[in-house]
Amino acid sequence: MHTSLRTLVHLLASLVAVAGLAGPAHAVTKLTDAQANSQLTAVGITRVSTGGCTDRYTSTCTSYEQINQETVSGIKTFKSVSGCAITITGGTEIGHASGTYSHWNGYKVDVRPTTCVSSYITSRYAYYGVRADGATMYRAASGNIYARESSHWDITYYTCGC
Repeated sequence: MHTSLRTLVHLLASLVAVAGLAGPAHAVTKLTDAQANSQLTAVGITRVSTGGCTDRYTSTCTSYEQINQETVSGIKTFKSVSGCAITITGGTEIGHASGTYSHWNGYKVDVRPTTCVSSYITSRYAYYGVRADGATMYRAASGNIYARESSHWDITYYTCGC
């Protein structure tokens, strides 16, 4: 391959990687419940569960086991920029809808819908329509989706930005 063409190919590959255009091939870092809990409690994010437990295989628990690092970073960023108190009511435990970008796969958390949280989302993010289950959705500039379900905000973190 000609030197200038080889340089161009390398430059384009670098730009694709930096811009994040390489698609879903990027590695996802999974955390243990203890690792995620340590990061979240360090910034004042709390968790509750109806069962008072953290077991991933019990639907009444709130587990962080196998949550994505980007999801943890995303909710930490949201807390920081919004200034709201954050209580996580759902994590990676069974009992949520399935799919690639699901709770089970570490992409989602459920958050208590305080006035602060709800006001921040609805005033700062773009209305994104209504989900098939009736949840009203808002989309952040980062692409993350905030869906208002009956008892909580269901947040999907594709990136660590809020």
